[in-house]
Amino acid sequence: MVTRLPTSSGDGGEPAQHRVRRWQTARTWARLIREAEALWRVDVRALRRLASQELFQLVQEVPPRLRRRVNLWLVRFNVVTRLH
Repeated sequence: MVTRLPTSSGDGGEPAQHRVRRWQTARTWARLIREAEALWRVDVRALRRLASQELFQLVQEVPPRLRRRVNLWLVRFNVVTRLH
């Protein structure tokens, strides 16, 4: 027997498990961006260059449909980077 999680009326029929997975994914992207930004603040040139490359790559890889959610996490983490 398969038990499905109930869906709320305002989620457009999206299963709760899927919404949680999307939330976790957006949070993970924001945390990675925060960590790359923290490396960029270090006073060592090689680390800054590495952090800059990592931050650029991360921003490019965030799926467009998750960018709004990732931005919300970036605000909560006090990160300067924002996705457009």
